[in-house]
Amino acid sequence: MNRVIRTAQTFLSVYYAHMLEYRAELFLWALSGSLPLILMGVWIEASQQEQFGLEPADFARYFLTVFLVRQFTVVWVVWEFEKEVVEGRLSPRLLQPIDPVWHHVASHVSERLARLPFALTLVGFFFWLYPQALWVPSLGPVLLFGLVTAMAFALRFLMQYTFALFSFWTERANAIEQFWFLFYLFLSGMIAPLEVFPPGVRAVALWTPFPYLIHFPAALLIGLPVDILRGIGVMLGWSVLFFLCNRWL
Repeated sequence: MNRVIRTAQTFLSVYYAHMLEYRAELFLWALSGSLPLILMGVWIEASQQEQFGLEPADFARYFLTVFLVRQFTVVWVVWEFEKEVVEGRLSPRLLQPIDPVWHHVASHVSERLARLPFALTLVGFFFWLYPQALWVPSLGPVLLFGLVTAMAFALRFLMQYTFALFSFWTERANAIEQFWFLFYLFLSGMIAPLEVFPPGVRAVALWTPFPYLIHFPAALLIGLPVDILRGIGVMLGWSVLFFLCNRWL
């Protein structure tokens, strides 16, 4: 256990220092995740006609939370792993007595820590522009939001790392991820809350992994009605499935 802790500390400190070298780039990456805030304006305007079950303040809080979830769950391992395989940079890491995936895990976690100040600054700016959307969630939902967001990141990472392993058979493994991203874009809740979807589409979507990557944690934090046990169960089920595929590949 001591060896694991020392290894984790070394990995995180090294990759955190690496991420801090690119602070300006991190700020741009944080801004690049502001699509939900743009869509928020569209849905707030649409909700003025009272055609949806959510109030304008609900849309504002939802898309702000979606912005936060995306800051913590963005993953790029398929592009990095594919480059390592194609350029032959994976071979030296295979000689190390540790699974190469932990380099990518440490890189992602360190990037979250380095990105956090920029994300919080944007949140503060948001509440300055939309003070009517300000709310203070209780401790329970905040803790549950943190747990589910961590699970969403783990599932998203596992999904993309599984696709990345196809780099051993094709030079364009990221094409699989780009195709998968189309479903992620429309079914995750990033473009619109699942509450505005037709009931049939919503019922089917809830059995896929996509709503649990964004909509589920966002709904927990702002208080939208969700089935917590079912959500966690579906996330664990998809995690096990992708883990088995990952190890087989």
